Amino acid sequence: MKVKLINYTKDAKDLLIFSKKTRLKMSADNFEEIKNLPEDEKVKELDYVFGTIGSSWEFIDYIFLIEGVSRAFTHQLVRHRVGVSFAQQAMRVVDASNFDYIETGSAKGRGDYKKTMMEINNGYRGMLEDNVHPQDARGVLPTNICTNILMKANLRTLSGLLNIRLCVKAQGEFQDVARELKRKVIEIHPWSERILQVHCVQFGTCAFPGYADCPVKKNNLLPEVDKNKIYECWLNDRAEYQPKGD
Repeated sequence: MKVKLINYTKDAKDLLIFSKKTRLKMSADNFEEIKNLPEDEKVKELDYVFGTIGSSWEFIDYIFLIEGVSRAFTHQLVRHRVGVSFAQQAMRVVDASNFDYIETGSAKGRGDYKKTMMEINNGYRGMLEDNVHPQDARGVLPTNICTNILMKANLRTLSGLLNIRLCVKAQGEFQDVARELKRKVIEIHPWSERILQVHCVQFGTCAFPGYADCPVKKNNLLPEVDKNKIYECWLNDRAEYQPKGD
């Protein structure tokens, strides 16, 4: 799995402040004046921006290329519908013969899993050789076939996505991608880290109150005791939720 940050909003910090000032004043501020503010003033302005409604965050965009992930993952990813755009590799036209695939969770390293994938690949390739069109043969391809997807997300949407998908309740592959999305953004915009956290770290509460099998809860760190302790527990006690039809 690879996550590449292809493009992003330049002068994002200044644009966040500009948006906030535009909303709160009758006359528009000069964007160049905001760009020239001392850094300590910008920090204070961002404290306000990140402490109120997130409408200003929507002016900041990030475009990611996510490679070598399963279609099971992308099926979950595209459920985030507001503030995002997607372009995905099309199995309708791409010859997927000799496809790569992902082994996840309890399926990792199993011989019967590998054997089944090989049988699917042989059957798929045989259909193409027998003049079945890729758009028809694709019906037999597995959910964990590798794919690539391009995603654009604004900062508000990305914050909400990471609140949920950094959580141990998310499937492991999505947790891995979410951590990479966060890391890539923080590399260029370190000031954004405060809103690119798992929900319990950012808010001191749980996004899934009914979910008890969680290392943070098992260590009695919720309701909020110390966000730093919650963060350390989340970072170091990696877990993966196994759904039981709930």
